[in-house]
Amino acid sequence: MKNLILIITIFVSSLFAESFSNNKADVAPVNNQLYIKECGSCHFPYQPGLLPAKAWNKMMVNLDNHFNSDASLNEANLQTLTKYLNDNSAEKNMQYKRSNRIVSSLGKNEIPDSISTTPYMIKKHKDIKKDLITQNEVKGLFNCMACHKTADKGIYGERDINIPNFGRWKN
Repeated sequence: MKNLILIITIFVSSLFAESFSNNKADVAPVNNQLYIKECGSCHFPYQPGLLPAKAWNKMMVNLDNHFNSDASLNEANLQTLTKYLNDNSAEKNMQYKRSNRIVSSLGKNEIPDSISTTPYMIKKHKDIKKDLITQNEVKGLFNCMACHKTADKGIYGERDINIPNFGRWKN
């Protein structure tokens, strides 16, 4: 009986610890070197699980005007990266908390233009003063790594937020 109680205690403790761990990804980390090279050369290589496939497809067909820049790719790289984004998009990664919440926040036919315009992201950042988001050290919601120090690992939890000229975020 003691052994059974010990086993149950260890099991419950491990579940509790995992749910509060800073090491558990909220969204699947990026694992494609071509994506990191091509997209990450200009900006943070956003995890595909932060947008649904329709949004990634909309973005990929307009790379000649990608947020006022020409990010055109050769056809082979375009096809490879579009497939990677589709195969790892938010609706394909619903086991991850943030991917699930992003998809759930969207209307049936809603196709966001960017990660920061999804209803989920707007809601998550609504309590942050605009001047903290637009300051030079951050520049905008698009700059995840400015405040989310573990964003590159797919971890966006509140414990890992440190806003420049403000400090740790406590909600």
